Amino acid sequence: MISKAFQNIVSQMSEVFPKRFGIADSHGLVLAYNGLEPSEEIMEGLVSAASNSEKILFKDGFTIRSMSNKPYAEYVVYVEGTDEASKYCCSAVAIAANNVRHYYDEKYDKTNFMQNIIFDNLISFDLHQKARELHVDCDVPRAVFYIKVIGPGESGIYEVVRNMYPDKEHDFVISIDSNNIVFIKELKEVLKPEGLEDMAKQILDTANSEIMYPVVVGLSTVATNIDELNNSYKEAQIAIEVGKVFDEEKNILSYDNLGIGRLIYQLPIKLCELFLQEVFKKGDITTLDDETILTINKFFENDLNVSETSRQLFVHRNTLVYRLEKIYKLTGLDLRKFDQAIVFKVAMMVHKYLISNPMKI
Repeated sequence: MISKAFQNIVSQMSEVFPKRFGIADSHGLVLAYNGLEPSEEIMEGLVSAASNSEKILFKDGFTIRSMSNKPYAEYVVYVEGTDEASKYCCSAVAIAANNVRHYYDEKYDKTNFMQNIIFDNLISFDLHQKARELHVDCDVPRAVFYIKVIGPGESGIYEVVRNMYPDKEHDFVISIDSNNIVFIKELKEVLKPEGLEDMAKQILDTANSEIMYPVVVGLSTVATNIDELNNSYKEAQIAIEVGKVFDEEKNILSYDNLGIGRLIYQLPIKLCELFLQEVFKKGDITTLDDETILTINKFFENDLNVSETSRQLFVHRNTLVYRLEKIYKLTGLDLRKFDQAIVFKVAMMVHKYLISNPMKI
């Protein structure tokens, strides 16, 4: 246990600093101390204060400092007193304990191990050897959820998901930054896409009730063994990237249901640009005004049916035909012809993809 390593640091530091101090976790549980264990109420206040800052703070007669505030204050150092000696003691203990924590995480922490897998930091031999050391089952199915908060500030999404799935032995929450996390869920069996979407909906509903920004969840296919986790992570990322371009109205995006958007995403940027130049020989797609774009979208929605489209747009059939003729003159594509309509639809998606500044994974 890491508490044993922390207690060793506290014991050694006690010989240097004539102070009473200790280290607590994010729930206020004191893991190591040298004679002073604050009351539950005081400890709760100290942890709460330290969680919002990485600097040294003073509260209730204590000097406090979080060892790390990313993704949250997992451990807090507290020292009795608020004088200069207390400040030096607090900083020294925090630095020493943090170094030990990093070593501990690298050697024993399963979440850190999973993070190295999805970021492709381990070769296959090291991966399996480390899995045996940590007693991680290599052959159980796992799903990867990429959870993105659309907001400018700290969202608290890490804590929300961690509280939903507190089992750190089998379910892993990995922070990318304050608004992006990866959740790896161990499954009892390989679930169908519908089952994964139900889990994503639970996460989404809980997140929407607890944070103030919209949330989007990207789903991978199920990884049947640990070697496939890196690929599943990339799938969940791609689902987010493709979805934000072609399915802006959706907040649950599955890699299995990206359609033609996935194909376009995998094309080189240069090839997309050449395709648009080839399709729009007479004029650029950007020459079409908003009214024309609305007409085109509605025409596609109604399966190229002129009568139904004109009815929904509240225009005369001849007016719609005139607009379609105008589009033909501008682009050289007659949307009333099925094959040319398909080309135009794909070209619109490619154009939308290019102006979205895609980030290739």
